[in-house]
Amino acid sequence: MARLSRCAVTAVLVYALFCAAAGVLVTDATLHPQRRPLDAEAIAQAQQVADQTGTNLENIALKTQDGILLKAWLFQPKGGNASAVLLLHGLSDNRSGMIGYAELLLAHGYTTLMPDARAHGESGGMLATYGLLERRDIHEWVDWIENRVHPSCVFGFGESMGGAQLLQSLATENRFCAVAVESSFSDFREIGYDRIGQFFHTGPWLGRSILRPVIEIGLLHARWKYGLDLQQVSPAAAASAASVPVLLIHGQIDSNIPVRHSRRIKSLAPAVVLWEVPDADHCGAISAAPDEFRHRVVGWFSTHSSH
Repeated sequence: MARLSRCAVTAVLVYALFCAAAGVLVTDATLHPQRRPLDAEAIAQAQQVADQTGTNLENIALKTQDGILLKAWLFQPKGGNASAVLLLHGLSDNRSGMIGYAELLLAHGYTTLMPDARAHGESGGMLATYGLLERRDIHEWVDWIENRVHPSCVFGFGESMGGAQLLQSLATENRFCAVAVESSFSDFREIGYDRIGQFFHTGPWLGRSILRPVIEIGLLHARWKYGLDLQQVSPAAAASAASVPVLLIHGQIDSNIPVRHSRRIKSLAPAVVLWEVPDADHCGAISAAPDEFRHRVVGWFSTHSSH
């Protein structure tokens, strides 16, 4: 009996140490994503798109209120439609990952601003906070667009992490005429459950149950070490209180951020429009259904071309 008790105590201690170590390591890795450099090939591709669309391409820098220098491309088509779109990329990517969307929008006359998110690409910052700080950056980018470009409407499009950041900005930023978001997560804790399940090939139930302490310890670690309350990272909560029209796009076979995240956002924010794309994986709508993607996104912006 004593031996059984010692084994039980040892098992509990090993479990507790594993959860603590995993929570710290996972949180540190999550807040310090790998950077994708903006290389010569990406820069050449951007210039090629500008040349092909008869667009002026400009390198932009913005210093945020907390002292982070953000970098971006500004594409201004000659004889455009007087509206502008802010394009926001996904995790561990940079602005060049959105060049296909820029090409589509430029063909329809939209001025397009493509920033590198903080801690990504050429932008400064050491921490990616999944919308906690980036929503303020978005507010400052809208200020910049309005002061520099003077558009009749500002729209937003973001994919994955960029979509989650864009949705969270709507809690305080109501100057967008409309936004479109693809493959967003619903909140930080919920996507944490998915990440644990993906690592162990089990589904999110493992993170919700046996390994839930990993998530909770990670949230505590982020608050203690970095002063970040990641429990406030909730695109779903922001969308539910937003007055800006929102189009959600999500692939039905998304293996990275399952479609249930957009369904959850929709359930909490019934006014949003959700397009579920058959046979589309993560951020794959433009490849799986290019004509419908163009029709829906450009049509969404056109329909909401004035408040």
